[in-house]
Amino acid sequence: MLKQQLNFRLSQKLSPQQIQLMKLIQLPTQAFEQRLKQELEENPALDNGKEQLDEYDSDLSNEYDDDYGNDTIAAEDINVDDYLSDDEIPTYRLQANNYSVDDEEKNVPYASGTSFNQHLKTQLNTFRLSEEDREIAEFLIGSVDESGYIRRPLEDIVDDLAFTQNIFTADENVEKILSIVHELDPAGVGARNLQECLLIQLRRKEPTPSIELAIAILDRSFEHFTKKHYKKLLQKFDISEVELRDAILEIERLNPKPGGSYAGNTKIIEHIVPDFTIRITEGVLELTLNGRNAPELHVSKEYNNMLKGYKDTRQKTKSQKDAVMFIKQKLDAAKWFIDAIKQRQQTLLVTMNAILHYQQEYFLTGDERKLKPMILKDIADMINMDVSTVSRVANSKYVDTPYGTKLIKEFFSESMKNEQGEDVSTREIKKILETVIEDENKKKPLTDEKLATILKEKGYPIARRTVAKYREQLDIPVARLRKKI
Repeated sequence: MLKQQLNFRLSQKLSPQQIQLMKLIQLPTQAFEQRLKQELEENPALDNGKEQLDEYDSDLSNEYDDDYGNDTIAAEDINVDDYLSDDEIPTYRLQANNYSVDDEEKNVPYASGTSFNQHLKTQLNTFRLSEEDREIAEFLIGSVDESGYIRRPLEDIVDDLAFTQNIFTADENVEKILSIVHELDPAGVGARNLQECLLIQLRRKEPTPSIELAIAILDRSFEHFTKKHYKKLLQKFDISEVELRDAILEIERLNPKPGGSYAGNTKIIEHIVPDFTIRITEGVLELTLNGRNAPELHVSKEYNNMLKGYKDTRQKTKSQKDAVMFIKQKLDAAKWFIDAIKQRQQTLLVTMNAILHYQQEYFLTGDERKLKPMILKDIADMINMDVSTVSRVANSKYVDTPYGTKLIKEFFSESMKNEQGEDVSTREIKKILETVIEDENKKKPLTDEKLATILKEKGYPIARRTVAKYREQLDIPVARLRKKI
């Protein structure tokens, strides 16, 4: 049988320089500084001294290409996805201790904890554990995420203990050690799900009728509780509305993310530094790039002179030829990195400047209702760059404005037309939706259909399913889950 098949394949070929530039563009200030430090340590031909040294003699370097070959990587040999995976977008967990005295901005907009796991491990000293049990306990603590949960199945943890720690143990023993982890502070840490987390906290409290009822509700009717089926709870436990309200109040006082509570109180902090600053001077917007994004780099004069010295040598030994090749590679890499840094600075400024002009009314007033509908393509077309480049700037950079420090991607939103036929930002509609829900009667929360009706009355004709989408994007639960007794 003859089988005819048509395959389409989009082949994107990027040079190593383009890949390096894209990865640099997506780095925020602190991660960029870390990357810069790494490059300076790995390449002795790169210098950040204050003296202006001679320019790198590229003609001299090229002279050696014919003799020793060119080690440039062919673009088709590169798997672009490996280099540009979203997983590589840096988080901001890089502590900066190298503030310059020349820094204009001294503010610290955000802080978060960094030693949560170490805090838990230290508490293990209060328990008598064998060496192996302690190793298991520390491994369990290492599996605790930022919210304070262990979300991996114990069977997987048992396998990992065998393969990575050479500890062969049974599920029952790991379960026993986990119960010890559950005794650590903050209460609820190490839980495998929300139900277990809340029960751990309740069982640590002094027993009262309300707490005992709360434990029974979570233990035996957790689904009814989460779905707020209060009538079913009243019938099942044969209790009054007052008793149910008191039990629910006890549950609401608990912390669903025990890891987060510790992070907020820790003294060990790290900073997210704005990549840009916008200021208003006499009614005019001024944009500046954080100075830490514009380092003074140049090619090492010493390495350039070494290459010239080898050139003047008439008879070259094999070791000298190898040295020439090493020096040439380092000089090429230094020149390449310096050029990428300059292009990064220019790309950041051009992109942010376009956003500044597009959202000028907002930046002058701080009124979110003045945010114009704006998508990545709008900015990409303005600056004649690819949408992916604008995305890398918007998704990972912060700007310090007179109204607070903002993630740049927050200024982007889609548009829709109001009853007057004007384009309005979906962000404006979400703000109004949020306000309506805040002011609703919590005993009778508004359904998505009623919310759509209210928005239509305010001049925003959107469908019920669109209301549901915006509500979910705002992390607001459905009406039934917003209900209070």
